[in-house]
Amino acid sequence: MIEIKNVSKWYGNFQVLTDCTAQVEKGEVVVVCGPSGSGKSTLIKTVNALEPFQKGDIVVNRASIANPKTSLSKLRSHVGMVFQHFELFPHLSVTANLTLAQIQVLNRGQEEARVRGLKMLERVGLLAHKDKFPGQLSGGQQQRVAIARALSMDPIVMLFDEPTSALDPEMVGEVLDVMVQLANEGMTMMCVTHEMGFAKKVSDRVIFMDHGKIVEDCPKDEFFGRPEARSPRALEFLSKILQH
Repeated sequence: MIEIKNVSKWYGNFQVLTDCTAQVEKGEVVVVCGPSGSGKSTLIKTVNALEPFQKGDIVVNRASIANPKTSLSKLRSHVGMVFQHFELFPHLSVTANLTLAQIQVLNRGQEEARVRGLKMLERVGLLAHKDKFPGQLSGGQQQRVAIARALSMDPIVMLFDEPTSALDPEMVGEVLDVMVQLANEGMTMMCVTHEMGFAKKVSDRVIFMDHGKIVEDCPKDEFFGRPEARSPRALEFLSKILQH
């Protein structure tokens, strides 16, 4: 579903990604983890061309991002993205947030978009809040609306960029519950997250990054269960994250 081939990216003279290669199969849940500044968020944003890259290629559902003939807006319409800070329109109601992209990008009619949006809102447990504005919701509720908005577009892949890092600890669980449900339903997912409990529970594979490179890419049982086979940097990361 996603094929990342030798991708490198620079900001000026500073290289943020170095020869990154990875694959995500249909129905697979891949967690991308690593220390701050390791390139995780940059990598996931290259998958739907929110961040350009200078070398290599990324193929999503057989469409090459590096190919100038590929319609990036069409590609993005099939790739759901959930950000750290929700990115909801504060001046629009929850229902309007859910329908806008469907109408403008997928050319759905108002009623069809509304029905689809409310169905996804119910799926994340927030149908009762359909007429509220984002500012009237908790952070966890806003993030669940953002997930519902992404699902309303009928994505073939869902990308999550640290979806719980801006939330109060009490709200993390409600967002992770929705993500677990999606994973159990077979959604193809690539998640940048520090939530190692989620990674252990749901992921098929773990990608560990450091200094813009993919250091580890292995099944989750191997990543968490065979410390002797891990790189020193991954071991250090795990020891700090899992010791509490």
